[in-house]
Amino acid sequence: MSPFFVMSLLFGLTFGQAASLCAPSEYTIHVEKRECAYCLAINTTICAGFCMTRDSNGKKLLLKSALSQNVCTYKEMLYQTALIPGCPHHTIPYYSYPVAVSCTCGKCNTDYSDCVRERVRTNYCTKPQKICNM
Repeated sequence: MSPFFVMSLLFGLTFGQAASLCAPSEYTIHVEKRECAYCLAINTTICAGFCMTRDSNGKKLLLKSALSQNVCTYKEMLYQTALIPGCPHHTIPYYSYPVAVSCTCGKCNTDYSDCVRERVRTNYCTKPQKICNM
């Protein structure tokens, strides 16, 4: 084995976590209410990307502290509110949503994140669409 290959391998193993590609990413949320005339397309940011994990196939041989299943999640976020157009007076026309300010690799917190890969509902509009750039 060449010294360059060995040094590259050691560097990759040592600094792999630092090179995780977890960052705020642009995303469009489609929001609609049954009572309202329009669907609102909201451009926001979410946390997305790759986080270094350790394979848990050898969990019987390793300590729990050696295993990690990190996800790209919010480090800092704020909430913004949008007005859904075309709603009748008896309907609350507001929708609040998170905006990722910064992200980190860590455990998924179900208090504010969807930790499941599959989604039941797809992200699309069934009514005429209005764009909201926040």
